[in-house]
Amino acid sequence: MRVMLLAAGRGERLRPLTDRCPKALVEVAGRTLLERHLARLAAGGVETVVINLGWLGERIVERVGDGRRFGLDVVYSPEYDHVLETGGGILRALPVLGDTPFWVINADIVTDWPVRPPTLADDVDAHLVLVRPPDGSVQGDFDLAKGRVVVGDAPALTFSGIACYRPAFFAGLAPGRFPLAPLLQRAAAAGRVSGELHDGLWADVGTPDRLARATAALQDASR
Repeated sequence: MRVMLLAAGRGERLRPLTDRCPKALVEVAGRTLLERHLARLAAGGVETVVINLGWLGERIVERVGDGRRFGLDVVYSPEYDHVLETGGGILRALPVLGDTPFWVINADIVTDWPVRPPTLADDVDAHLVLVRPPDGSVQGDFDLAKGRVVVGDAPALTFSGIACYRPAFFAGLAPGRFPLAPLLQRAAAAGRVSGELHDGLWADVGTPDRLARATAALQDASR
């Protein structure tokens, strides 16, 4: 089983914390985001993890190495000064992700979602893990209807940053910098995206306030 961790982001909203530290190495409740993910992935039976590198990516390589101490084979997809956004980053890493479905997880989240071998229906190109917006007043990204992701006028659910893709989902796309969201919206509108709702622990740590809330949630969960 192969998983890609998206770790190339600059973390602008977490500055000055991320001025000297890549966002993926920010600590939450005494442990870095990236190391939390790696430990969970290894426990879930993942064998190979691909990590894309951007701002201060060399710090990630120094900290994680080849992944052996986590029981993983870690492969790097360097972007550094030419960060490709989510879509472009995944496309660049396809040669090392293989020719079967794979999971992609944002490194800047904290979650207890249990990783599992990817399985997609024959008429599905992607599968999204959705969550309820952490602030009930915030509009979401998608809705779920009979196990399929749909795009509505007032979506109630938020994309968690966890998804499974067939390599064919990216077929025909030109290398370079491009976002993932428009691709997902088009595929969902065509009925080719399945989904699930995760009601467990999930937090996006993109801002200092969210980082503080995630830290508190993890501390509460450990008591």
